[in-house]
Amino acid sequence: MSEALPIIDPHLPSPLYAKFPAPRMTDYRRNRVPGGTYFFTVNLADRRSDLLVRRIDVLRDAVRRARARAPFHIDAWIVLPEHMHCLWTLPDGDTDFSMRWQAIKTAFSRNVPPGEYRSASRIAKGERGVWQRRFWEHTIRDDRDYAQHMDYIHLNPIKHGLVASVGNWPYSSFHRCVAMGLYLPGWGGGAIEPDAAGEPW
Repeated sequence: MSEALPIIDPHLPSPLYAKFPAPRMTDYRRNRVPGGTYFFTVNLADRRSDLLVRRIDVLRDAVRRARARAPFHIDAWIVLPEHMHCLWTLPDGDTDFSMRWQAIKTAFSRNVPPGEYRSASRIAKGERGVWQRRFWEHTIRDDRDYAQHMDYIHLNPIKHGLVASVGNWPYSSFHRCVAMGLYLPGWGGGAIEPDAAGEPW
């Protein structure tokens, strides 16, 4: 987005606890805007797993490799035990977020040990069972939509009962956003942990 995200008042309640409805898969179509900004939700197949945070090093490496081949800007990212939310902005003229997600998922799956449950169809296709096949995507419409999704991403560890304040979750772009002046340090009860601002999430 062209304008800087405004500072959020940490004393105001957030309206972002409503779930985003999943589209009906029978008539699902991806909305592609060249150079657009997109919100994503990506899930592991096993929603009881903690693989994403247990192997955060592998996930970070997979993202770095994907960005080296096909760059994109990370606006925000939160990694939870079994799913993640993020905001990306693609380069001008580019719409191919699906290729980037495929690269990230493939690199991650190749570098974690096998042993997960696989359905008969996945076995027949020679597929791992690490990820849900699909992901949820929303095209950001304007600055308000952008700010709401930024807040939703950073509040997610509280929503899922993982921490009492956003600053206590280590796998979050909140720390970087505070360092950039986009959030006040106390927003969402969040205090920055020492040396937490180095990674984008």
